[in-house]
Order: sequence, then C-alpha cells, then structure tokens
Amino acid sequence: MTASPIGPRECLPGRPSVHASAVLVGDRAVLIRGPSGSGKSRLAFELIMAGRGGQIPAAVLVGDDRIHLEARNNQLLARPATRLAGLIEIRGLGIRRCDFVSEAPIGWVVDLGATDGTRLPAPESLATTLFGIELPRIPVQVGFSALPLIVAALTTRPLPSPPASAKEDCPGEIYHHIGPTVATD
Repeated sequence: MTASPIGPRECLPGRPSVHASAVLVGDRAVLIRGPSGSGKSRLAFELIMAGRGGQIPAAVLVGDDRIHLEARNNQLLARPATRLAGLIEIRGLGIRRCDFVSEAPIGWVVDLGATDGTRLPAPESLATTLFGIELPRIPVQVGFSALPLIVAALTTRPLPSPPASAKEDCPGEIYHHIGPTVATD
C-alpha cells in the first residue's frame, strides 16, 4: 500500500520535525524517539514484521529518521520527510524501499534509552505532551527490548487504581496484580 505523493504542505519551511521513526499500527501510529543508534529504525521494522505475523494489527511505515509533526483537531499527526518517504534503514542491508502511509495520527510515543524506564514506572512517566496533546508514553531503558512492551501496550489494559484495602496489604505501597485471594505472603 504505497501512499500517494505527499501534499505540498509537507514542503513548507518551518514545519516542525523530530529525529524519530513512526509506524502506523492499526489506526494509530507509534512515534519512536531516541538517541542516534538507539534502534529506532530496527524497532520500526520489528513493528512492521509483528503486524505481518499477526502479533499486533497490520503495521506500515509512516517514516524513518525524520518525522514531521502537526497538531490538528486535537490529535498529533505524523508525516514522513519528503525526501525520506518510503525509505527505511535496515542495519546490515542499508537503505531499503518500504510501503508507507503519508499521514497518521499518533497514538503512542516510545522513548528508547529513557532514564525513567523502570520495572514499575511512575504514572507521570507513562504520558508525554507534544504540541499540547497528551499521549501515552512507553519509556524503554537501555538494554531492554521495546517490542514486547509495545505489544503489551497494544494488547492489554492497565489496571485501575488499587483500592485502599489492596494498598494496605502491600508493603511499601507496591500494588501487585495478585491479591490475597490468589496468593499469600
């Protein structure tokens, strides 16, 4: 599904862009940020392959390396840089052509190499605001694979806030999903 040519507004000077990759998964894009060499392109390709393998909804590239962002109608949209549209870097193979879409609404932000990517991240680490729009965020610390976290975010739901009684049962205010009726100390 190669997209039609990108419209003229893509070429307007001053259009905000970020050093990132983006992949449309189902009806929302995953914006992948991180330092150079952190694996943005690899993760983008892994998402495309996971979509082809049925682990997640169908996935197609929005863009690799440089993404233009625009806030419109209370959503953040991602578009590929004109000169990079349909191109993705595959380490060991070089730059390759790939099917792509010319625009997609962002549904998640993944930050590779995040210093706040922990086993039990603080609630404030799981959201970010870009161009005035709050989005779910997945912080991934160095040395950890992002793909399982994204698959989990796409296929599971977070627990509601724990009831006061559960907090009392859990020392250190750590709320585990296994309650006293399932497991005991």
